[in-house]
Amino acid sequence: MGETCARSELKTLFLFEALTDEQLDTLCANGHIATFEPGPVCTEGEPATCFYVMLDGELVMSMKSGGIDIETNRTSMRGVYCGAWSAYIPDEQPVYEASVRVTKPSRFFVLDANAYADFMRKEFPMAVHLLEGHKVGGRRGRQIVGQREKLLALGQLSAGLTHQLNNPAAATARAVADLHDRIGKMRHKLAMLADGQVSPQSLRVLVGIQEGIAEQVAKARTQELSAIEASDREDQIGEWLEDHDIASAWDYAPTFVDAGLDVAWLEGISSSIGSADSSATLQGALGWLKYTIDTELLMCEISEASKRISTLLAGAKQYSQMDRAPYQNANVHDLLRSTLMMFGDRIGKDGTTCVKVVKEYDPALPELQCYPADLNQVWTNIIDNALQAMKGCGVLTIRTKRIGDDTVRIEINDNGPGIPPDVIERIFTPFFTTKPFGEGTGLGLDLAWRIICEKHHGNIYVESKPGDTTFIVTLPVHAPAPEEFPAVAAG
Repeated sequence: MGETCARSELKTLFLFEALTDEQLDTLCANGHIATFEPGPVCTEGEPATCFYVMLDGELVMSMKSGGIDIETNRTSMRGVYCGAWSAYIPDEQPVYEASVRVTKPSRFFVLDANAYADFMRKEFPMAVHLLEGHKVGGRRGRQIVGQREKLLALGQLSAGLTHQLNNPAAATARAVADLHDRIGKMRHKLAMLADGQVSPQSLRVLVGIQEGIAEQVAKARTQELSAIEASDREDQIGEWLEDHDIASAWDYAPTFVDAGLDVAWLEGISSSIGSADSSATLQGALGWLKYTIDTELLMCEISEASKRISTLLAGAKQYSQMDRAPYQNANVHDLLRSTLMMFGDRIGKDGTTCVKVVKEYDPALPELQCYPADLNQVWTNIIDNALQAMKGCGVLTIRTKRIGDDTVRIEINDNGPGIPPDVIERIFTPFFTTKPFGEGTGLGLDLAWRIICEKHHGNIYVESKPGDTTFIVTLPVHAPAPEEFPAVAAG
């Protein structure tokens, strides 16, 4: 077990100097002195089996970030402790929350985790309750407030999604109402034409023209005219209709232009009816075809609105990862796209915002094995902060890049006022916020840090100066699967 523990030596350590001789004897009876050669003492994430107090030597403490060990402390102070220091918390299997190594032969007082926990509960019950409350209560508080932060963000995004869905839904409703009206008028015109106003041969020609209108309308919608070209063609058609004594000529002209028709088409209609029919017949024929075109245009509008609704709902499903496994393969660009879609009412010129989005995506980016819903929460928190910083007007730039074979890099940049130096050092600290009281919990970026660093074993940091703030996220191509995590989350 190593050297015999001496009460007198423990008494010289600041950690134990206030203990009674009886308490020191209890510690010595349950612990031992061990000498560690340069190398590891305990490793982050492994089950915490021992409590260590350094008697002499030098230790280095580190924590993983982005797959790299970051040194957090280096000291030769006697009495410094590490290891299973929170083993006193009941119903919880502790893990080492940091890695510790020694740089030279170092002596430690070593106490089994269970013996340490029993000693603390027996000798310092009030302190244990206070420490337990601080550790467990703080964690639960972060979880509760963090959940509320998620719900608030989801509420904001849901409001934006509702606004976006309302536009195509309202367009569909208007188009359906107009469609009913046009079909009624088209039936009336057809009855007039069929009531002997045109010859059977001309009527058959008109029916044939009607059958080709759907194709013509579809073609016209893929070959939009410029505003000047549309205006010139409308003038030409309006003048032709007036010359042929067509009532409401200037009401007909925009519809014919929208369908991609021109004066040559009108001449063809006039010729197909035949000279034997009156100008009233031409009026009826063009009126019937006009309502046919209206019907096709309205059906196209309904189709496009329906596709927009489907796209929005698909984006919402992609964002929420509804009905999908928490851990799966995912395309980072799809996740970013769905998140941006949820901000649709706050991005793009619509009279209330002038935020331009620039996407610089690496097409060679591989799919990740990750937790997509959690990553979407990260993008949401960062983009929401960027939009607030820019106050509805600016440029949001999103870049992706592959680094080597096993890492991807995502940058989210805004040209807002930047983050002050005294704030940037605390930006990932739980409950720290620069927002007015009641408007922010200070957990959005803490949550992002936990998702990226703890859950995905990636890294997240920020670089900022006035007019240029960039959040940089690096992720491994293969995040650890759920079964690879310790049984309890780090506190």
